[in-house]
Amino acid sequence: MSAYKKIWIDLDNTPHVPFFKPIIEKLNERGYQVVVTARDAYQVCDLADYFNISYKRIGRHYGKNKLMKVLGTLARAFQIIPEMLREKPDIAVSHGSRTQIIVASLLKIRSVIIYDYEHAKGLVLVYPTWVMLPDVIPDSGIKSKKSLVYKYHGIKEDVYVPDFQPDPVIRQELGIAEEALLITIRPPATEAHYFNPKSEELFEAIIEFLADKPNIQIVLLPRNKKQEHFVRELWRGLFQSGKLIIPDHAVDGLNLIWFSDLVISGGGTMNREAAALGVPVYSIFRGKIGAVDQYLADCGRLVLLEKSEDFNTKLILSHRDKSKAILRSNSSLRGIVDKIGELAEMPT
Repeated sequence: MSAYKKIWIDLDNTPHVPFFKPIIEKLNERGYQVVVTARDAYQVCDLADYFNISYKRIGRHYGKNKLMKVLGTLARAFQIIPEMLREKPDIAVSHGSRTQIIVASLLKIRSVIIYDYEHAKGLVLVYPTWVMLPDVIPDSGIKSKKSLVYKYHGIKEDVYVPDFQPDPVIRQELGIAEEALLITIRPPATEAHYFNPKSEELFEAIIEFLADKPNIQIVLLPRNKKQEHFVRELWRGLFQSGKLIIPDHAVDGLNLIWFSDLVISGGGTMNREAAALGVPVYSIFRGKIGAVDQYLADCGRLVLLEKSEDFNTKLILSHRDKSKAILRSNSSLRGIVDKIGELAEMPT
């Protein structure tokens, strides 16, 4: 293995930060040079700072408008090009960064796209060199040529959950009463291309459902400042009473999930993190259900809330036993790092 191979990783969205943290560390341990770029969107940069990841901040979020999304992707690509011309990476790796695919294609850099949601929309006429995905996604859901597809064991969250170490101070930091049942809720991604308005309806309905339940505190994790302003205005009284809480700084999501009694989320990553940790989790995502989430639902590790009537029949509000051990296995991480290294070493 050459110590001079350089790998470019692009952090495009919040879940990419904890996912790539152990991957970056393992690649560095093996002697690879890793250069990281990060988009200033959602909590990407805040989390990268929290995890002490060295990165170059390039680009930002351009809002919900589809045209602005396209223009923002292209603008960020042209901002990154000079940086990559200087760095000259041997391979580009991301978890679905459209910007990276464009730059890699223009600069003839071989690229690996990792994804875990087969219904995500790709780019037209611009493709990665290789694709990597969890082995629970069936071949029927894969559009890429099979010879260019690599599968890893487990799910994305299995890559970083084994390294997690609980820190109980988080409940005190957030002002959670000792006897309170803690529920962590992640609203749906209203600006994502896969957004379904029914998810937003379920989100508002679940807050109203829980509002009059005694001895409950809810930690809400908005996806951006616009969403935070919306919920603060909508439920001003619940925030004043301490029923609803929004952290004033980036927190370790896994730690918050572990010390929660249950999790409710309108997006995939937090649901799957909770499932990986063995925390009761409920999904209010109403887009196309991906193979990974369907697999977790079939295994009983994830409950799908499809309508507000499900709150009374499926939602269990009870304290969780937090003394259980966390499952430790690094097979998913090792498999991904081995494959990235192998591809980086392939002759051009």
